[in-house]
Formats: sequence, C-alpha cells, structure tokens
Amino acid sequence: MVKVVSRTEAASHIHDGDTVAMSGLGMSCFPEEVAIGIQELAEAGKGPKGITVVHAAGVGRRGDEEMGLNHLTQPGLAKRYICGFTSASKHFGDLVTHNKIECWCFPQGVLAELFRDIAAKRPGLITRVGLGTFVDPRVEGGRMNAITKGTPIELMKIHDEEYLFYPSFPINVGIIRGTYADENGNVTLSQESVKTEVLPIAQAAHNCGGIVIAQVKEVVKAGTLDPNLVKVPGILVDYVVKTTDPKNHPQTENTLYNPAFSGQIKVPTDSLTPMELGPRKVVARRAAAELVPDAIINLGVGIPVEIGGIAAEERVSDLVHMTTESGGIGGVPAGDKNFGHSYNVEASLDQQAQFDFYDGGGLDMTCLGMAETDRFGNVNVSKYNGLANGPGGFINIAQTAKRLVFAGTFTAGGYRAKVGDGRLEITQEGRVDKFVEQVEQITYAGQMAEHFGQHVVWVTERAVLELRKGKVTVTEIAPGIDLEKDVLGHMAFKPEIADDLKIMDPGLFQEHWGGLRAAMEANAKKA
Repeated sequence: MVKVVSRTEAASHIHDGDTVAMSGLGMSCFPEEVAIGIQELAEAGKGPKGITVVHAAGVGRRGDEEMGLNHLTQPGLAKRYICGFTSASKHFGDLVTHNKIECWCFPQGVLAELFRDIAAKRPGLITRVGLGTFVDPRVEGGRMNAITKGTPIELMKIHDEEYLFYPSFPINVGIIRGTYADENGNVTLSQESVKTEVLPIAQAAHNCGGIVIAQVKEVVKAGTLDPNLVKVPGILVDYVVKTTDPKNHPQTENTLYNPAFSGQIKVPTDSLTPMELGPRKVVARRAAAELVPDAIINLGVGIPVEIGGIAAEERVSDLVHMTTESGGIGGVPAGDKNFGHSYNVEASLDQQAQFDFYDGGGLDMTCLGMAETDRFGNVNVSKYNGLANGPGGFINIAQTAKRLVFAGTFTAGGYRAKVGDGRLEITQEGRVDKFVEQVEQITYAGQMAEHFGQHVVWVTERAVLELRKGKVTVTEIAPGIDLEKDVLGHMAFKPEIADDLKIMDPGLFQEHWGGLRAAMEANAKKA
C-alpha cells in the first residue's frame, strides 16, 4: 500500500539540489497542499535548498495571493526555474525578473512532451517548434534574465532541415494532483477540469529513480475505483497527500468546483453572459470573422478567448471545433481566470497529446494576443519592459497553425474609446504603442511565416493588417478612424497600405451584430 502522509512529511522527501516537476495549469491540477508543506518546512528552516522547479504551463493565480509557486519564494529554496510561463505566480516570477534565480523558458508544449522523453530515457525532444524565436540558441536560447548563462537547447540539421533539440534531464521528484486515490495509490482525475501531464511526470520521476507525490481530495478503499478512470497507476506513486481544505484544491484560478468544466453536467450556451460592447468586443468580433466553417481552432488568453463567447452569441458554435492547449476538444472555452477550461467539452485530452496534435499542423486557425509587433512581423508576448513572462503555449500554437490571427487593441495603457452607431470614437489614446521598430523579445518569428506557409493577420479595433510577402500591410480601417492620425501615427515603422483598403464592417460597432455566419460562409467560398 502507498503511504498516506501529511503535506510536510511529503515535502520532507525533497532534498537539496533536487529537480522537482509539478503538474498544473493556473490552479488546475496544481498540488497546492504540497506546495504549502514545502513552504512550512522552509520557514521552519528544515526545507530543501537549491532545487530546480519545472512545470510546463503557468501555475498560480496571476496575483499577489500566497498561492501556487508563491509558496516557494524563501531565500535559497529555489536555484533554477525551467518553465513555459513565469508570471502566473507573481512573487515567484519576480525572482526571475530581479535575477534571484536562473530561468529558461521553453515552449509549454515542448516541456509537456519532454516529460515523456525523460520517462522513456530518450535523449530529448527534436522539433521545429521555437525556430527563429527567443528560444532558438542563435537568439537567446530561452534565457529569461542576466544571471542565466548558456542554453541547453541545440540547433541541428536532419536531411537539410533545421530543428531544435531540447535535451532530457533527470527528475528527482514529481508532484501531481488528482481527485481520488485508493489505498494502492491509483489516482483518478474525474473532477479535475484539465488533465495536464500528470502521467508523464509520474513516469519520468519514477523511471529516473525519484519519488512521486500525489495530492488528492479523498483516499478510498483499494479496488473501488473504476480502472477506466485511473490516470496514474499506483505502481508509480510513493506518497499520497489528502487535501485538508477545499481551497487548497481549486478546480481553476477562479472556481473551487464547477461540474460543467469537468464534464459532469452540460450548460446551455445561451446562459453565458455576453461581452459588453466596447473596443475589446469589436476586436473579438472582427477576429471571429476570420473563422471558416468546420475549422479546428485554438483561442489564446485575453481577447482571443472571447471569440468563443462571440460564436455562442452569434449562434455559430456548432460550425467550428474549438480546442484548448490544455486538452479540451469542443464546447465553449471559458475566459478570464477560468482560461484553459471549457464548458461542454466533447473530449478532454492530456496536455502533451494535444500539443502533439498542434505541433503536427492539426490547427486550421488560432487567435492569440499581442504585446508588440515590429516591421518584420515579429510578435512579442513573452518579455516586455524587462518583465519576464514566458511564452506559454504561444510558440507551439503560433508556429504551427495554418491561419494565424493576432488580436488586441491598437494601443494600451489608459486607452478608451466609444463604440456605437456603426463607428469608433477614440476618447483617450493609450500610452503604449504596440507596433514598434523592434520587439523586445521574439515569441513569434515573422520571417518563418512563408517557410511554414501561414496566413498571418493582426486584428485591432481600429485597423486590420496582414503579412503580405513579408511586409506588414494595412488592409482595413474602422469607420470613424483617420488612417494617418489614428493608425500610422501610432506605428514606429511605416507599413504598406493595401491598394484595396477597406472599411471594417460597421455592424461590428453596433450593439447587435448578427454578421458572423455570413462572414464565415464568405470565407468558405474564398478558401
């Protein structure tokens, strides 16, 4: 039988210098109870020193609360950080920004898949994902601050094609989360809204000669779990920690438990609250107008994920297949601090399996956010104003989708505008221009668009731009907008202007649009 232990006893099995892999996306599948145990030992002067923390997605609550990796900020506790996203646990991420710990950011999907290579004792992962971006060793090699030296990532050629090699490394401790564990350590994830990569983390730690700690809601009698629901077999699990407080086992960043996220119930999509009319809704609507019927799509955090709500509001959700990088297939993706989860999913895959599908070109279209874009079509979302953020799944998704839409307001920082009567009126311009001479960090390499055969579009509330023959080109402007003053006047470089420059659909700027179905049908005819 597996030993059921307290959170501090579990944490006591982590030793100085260990590499610790943790599951999670936001607060989903994140072992919060065990993280508290690590904190308690560290504060008592009994915790490990100099550990390396590894996780694929962003984990934490994107705030100041003492949750997620914010429990692991004690001096000397962590030495190194290998992750896909740093800022979901703000205070732990600040250690990176302020050069307190070393940090390499890999693409989220690369790390999710690399756990399997570690488990199988393969030398590492060979992929095109990351070429031309900041993780390319010819650029920054994934380094996120000044104290991080060198890079483990290597450039290699196979049959005259360039690839990146992400090497395997030993994992000493795997800390995962599930819903139930039986007395033999078999773990189910029935009430977890995403599955992340709990199985490959457990396999990797076990096969590296390390230990596996599983946090669960309840421990049940051996033999009472449906074997079809067991995600991690007990042969891999060394210690089980039972959650002492429901708040230490939240389903998402914003929700303790919603059965609609884990598939126990379905909710009517017309019950979802529509976005208020404003610049963000205009962007989401116009980005949705890039959809093609029967397309398999992914929606990024922020404005892009609101496309799911727009599709539901316009009653076309059944015409597309919405997916999330965390593994959701079908349904309507949730926004805000429920990002990564979906209402009414048809299937819920492991995260590493979803990225296999994405990396192989399975996405017809994605819509992602943007912090900066430069004259070469490069996009940055991973580091700006010196603040380390990381790419999350952005690099995997942006580099492999056939049709790529970047969505966001044209400027940021105090920006305000009135939307109504079929037009846009800017009332206060943003302090930050997003179209810059050179991005601070390359998260998407515009130079690779032609190589990968992608159609690239930028959608904002006041203009639409495309990457045409390697040049950023303005193709549409909003009604009520002056091209020179409101668009070109807030770009650090001079874009091309399309000969057939159009006015954006005035319906986008009205309370009720109703034009998405027609836009999708028109796209189908052009495809």
